[in-house]
Amino acid sequence: MNEYSESLVVHFRRIEHLKKEAHDFPSVDLNARQLCDLELLLNRALFPLRGYLSRADYISVLRNTRLVDGTLWPVPVCLDVQDKTARSLNQGDRIALRDPEGFMLAVLSVEDLWQPDKKEEAMLVYGTDNPAAHAGVRALYDDTGDWYIGGTIEGVHFPVHYDFRDLRFGPPDVHRRFSMDGWRNVLGIHTDRYLHRKHREMFMQAAHRAEANIFLQPCVGLKHPGDLDYFTHISCYLEFAKKFPRNMIFLSLIPYSSRKAGPREALWQAIIRKNYGCSHFAVLGDHADPEEGTENARFYREGEAQAMVRDHESETGIKAVDLQELEYVDERAEYVAVSECLPDMTVKRISDSELLRRLQHDLEIPEWFTYPEIVSEMKRGFPPKSRQGFTVFMTGLSGSGKSTLAKVLMVKFMELRNRPVTLLDGDVVRKNLSSELNFSREHRDLNITRIGFVASEITKNGGIAICAPIAPYEKSRRVNRDLISRYGGYVEVYLSTPLQVCEQRDRKGLYAKARSGLVKGVTGVSDPYESPTNPEITIDTTELNPEEAAQKVLLYLAEQGYIT
Repeated sequence: MNEYSESLVVHFRRIEHLKKEAHDFPSVDLNARQLCDLELLLNRALFPLRGYLSRADYISVLRNTRLVDGTLWPVPVCLDVQDKTARSLNQGDRIALRDPEGFMLAVLSVEDLWQPDKKEEAMLVYGTDNPAAHAGVRALYDDTGDWYIGGTIEGVHFPVHYDFRDLRFGPPDVHRRFSMDGWRNVLGIHTDRYLHRKHREMFMQAAHRAEANIFLQPCVGLKHPGDLDYFTHISCYLEFAKKFPRNMIFLSLIPYSSRKAGPREALWQAIIRKNYGCSHFAVLGDHADPEEGTENARFYREGEAQAMVRDHESETGIKAVDLQELEYVDERAEYVAVSECLPDMTVKRISDSELLRRLQHDLEIPEWFTYPEIVSEMKRGFPPKSRQGFTVFMTGLSGSGKSTLAKVLMVKFMELRNRPVTLLDGDVVRKNLSSELNFSREHRDLNITRIGFVASEITKNGGIAICAPIAPYEKSRRVNRDLISRYGGYVEVYLSTPLQVCEQRDRKGLYAKARSGLVKGVTGVSDPYESPTNPEITIDTTELNPEEAAQKVLLYLAEQGYIT
């Protein structure tokens, strides 16, 4: 296959041969993030890469934003694996890369295998090694394997998608479409946000300055197609694209895993759009910032991403077009550049959080902000809180009052008779769902993950899940919050009852056995308990009876609109 072939998927005769050989290959099942990277490698959106970076290329990218041969490349692309997998491999091995269902997508020839210095990677790519300060660093530390593999790949099959197939185009398809339609100048737009009237004006102004048509490419891949918000998001993009003049815009999805690496990622996205055939790339002042789209302070300097893309235009062959932030001015009934807004003007704005609040409370969303068709689609994906499922996740020491409070809440919710209610008590789950697990940290995390999965399914289907495990570790609790919050409400209740009080209750005799050395791994005695950093509700049951504790939870749920 020559360097400029349309994809890294090999000829069908070669595929037949690889499938036979692969019976003897070790396998790696890819997660959602890795599937995105692989698909972009296979369809050549990551040209000139023909696989995952070698160790030398990886180090060069970190330190110089270039491959060893001098090619500009700002973000490392390596296959990460866990220690057990890495120690079973050797240089020269071939690995079958599979999707979560075990379907083989590619074969990787191992050229390099190493343990990266994640601290160095974090500092050079993200500008910090503090996971609390940057979501990309947190993902690097918590969700990325400790070993990297570099090597070339032979594609067997693209990842299978059953959703929105008519919106999925690889670089060759897109480039041919541009040529057929006579699009010489094309403005590439990368987005993962909901788009409204302001964004249409921003894109039209940018396209006018570049004298270009618009290639709108929302990123998908990390949201699961089972997530209602996923379909809502794409449906809104379809409605948004209808608001442009005919033959002005081309909508196509990209399977993309964002690193939120600010300037480096903006440059990476520009290179990718060049590979899709774009001549221009739209860049925000806070492009790829971890706080983009929020009201929080930005991590990277305003305009830093725009400058980095602009500084490398001669190498990338794609021109940066700054996206100007706009505000709605009431007196003029139009969107105006922020720099042109005067103190005496009445500026109106609705933040993402305010939009969500209005959706959750079924409040009016004005037409100056967005289109009625988009509001209609969003209401289908974001029903009022009173119609959403939710999870009450209780955590605390044994004897802190979790199980009793859970039973009271179950009765109270059942009395409402508007949602199905499921109680996932820690001891009951251990007996029926996790009986084979021990009390090591790994197995405790797995037990909480199982509870979170069940609770997410209940929440997704409009029910109420009451969870009452000890859940001693913050990381596993955060994973559950992230999972369940995609489908509905999540309320963490921290039972902060002191250890001394819990020991006095000790109905199971657990603490007494731990103190005498008969039982090991008891949370609070011989195993740590990590207190929640930001629970919605904190309850000390030392002086509260179960009814009073339940009332605190019910009042919070009523204030938030989950119960009426």
